[in-house]
Amino acid sequence: MRKNVFYAHSGGVTATINATACGVIETARQHQNDLGGVLIGKNGILGALNEELIEADHLSNEEVALLRDTPGSAFGSCRYQLKSPEDNPEEYQRLFAILKAHDVGYFIYNGGNDSQDTTHKIALASQQMGYPLTCIGIPKTIDNDLSNTDNCPGFGSAAKYVAVSIREAGLDVASMADTSTKIFILEVMGRHTGWIAAASGLAAEKMGDAPHLILFPEVPFSLETMLVQVKYCVEKYGYCAIVASEGIHYPDGSFITEASTHLPKDAFGHAQLGGVAPCLAAHIKKAFAYKYHWAVADYLQRSARHIASRVDLDQSYLLGKRAIEAACAKKHNIMLTLVRDSQQPYQWSVGEVALEKVMNVERHLPAHFISDNKMHITKSCRQYLEPLIQGEAYPSYSNGLPNYFDRTLLRLAKKKYSLNQHNTLETARTY
Repeated sequence: MRKNVFYAHSGGVTATINATACGVIETARQHQNDLGGVLIGKNGILGALNEELIEADHLSNEEVALLRDTPGSAFGSCRYQLKSPEDNPEEYQRLFAILKAHDVGYFIYNGGNDSQDTTHKIALASQQMGYPLTCIGIPKTIDNDLSNTDNCPGFGSAAKYVAVSIREAGLDVASMADTSTKIFILEVMGRHTGWIAAASGLAAEKMGDAPHLILFPEVPFSLETMLVQVKYCVEKYGYCAIVASEGIHYPDGSFITEASTHLPKDAFGHAQLGGVAPCLAAHIKKAFAYKYHWAVADYLQRSARHIASRVDLDQSYLLGKRAIEAACAKKHNIMLTLVRDSQQPYQWSVGEVALEKVMNVERHLPAHFISDNKMHITKSCRQYLEPLIQGEAYPSYSNGLPNYFDRTLLRLAKKKYSLNQHNTLETARTY
């Protein structure tokens, strides 16, 4: 009997995660002799736990193709920490009961560090509880911090957006610096890793180009050192453009915004960061009285599909395709990876790694990617980053605006588990 595929998005979304969904759905339709339909979790794993499963079969080929051009998640995502089977066995019993009710034999989860942990937990629990399930993780994160993969889908487009944005903002500030603004600060995402901040360095192709300073979480923050560099740049270039990761911190590990604000926590216990740019601006204003402006890239950096990297889009789509092919080959408890086969010319392929080697492991910016003064990138960093932002992949436009997927087209599958809840739960432990 052909089994259905469960697929879902997890964690922060990207400009290209729907391209992966497009790859999953289109490829599954090419393997109808091996697979059933594709059921997509509404809001990630919660869609499975709440039995809110979107039927991809109801989407036309044209509607599925439009996913490739659409940012965010057409199906919703979540930040939900799945506990271990030992800590919450009832949750796993319910999960497998629902999957069984919908004839699911393949579990494909698309996300970052915590999402790969979820996939690994479900893979192990399926074996412990005797439920036959093929589990595959697909990498995704603009933070580019997953281990055992050359880069992460979503990062290339965020990197392109940040590099373009600081170049354009730098030209703006340079135009007015003699009589007006001398400081511009762009705050970008990056809790513990500086990959996105580093990407801004691509905009500086010669001395004096923005950004002049890049502040990384990998480098403990020194206010005195930053102020010295700011003054030097203003005196030499007329202005100073700074890119700062949201997670920059003092040598003791405290985030630089913690002194002035209480940081709320998300579902995984991570501090919800923000406020770095105005904090830095206030320090610079106090020291030099320079006029300043600041901006927070925030969701814009991860949703800018209009300026996505072609390389990123192609990689995102192919990982969705390869995930279905891996499912058909009964690959299990793995995450697909991106492999850099050649630097010049840039060539890449799709590989795989055991989930246990990936989950909850953060890959930091290597020391040799950070300049000697700790405030810019090196040549080797530039060589790594440049291929990832290559190529344009503009969506189609109507009336001056992009054409994106319409979420009202989605239909939920009929609930099956709730109709026979007690019997299903009773047999959830053994199949």
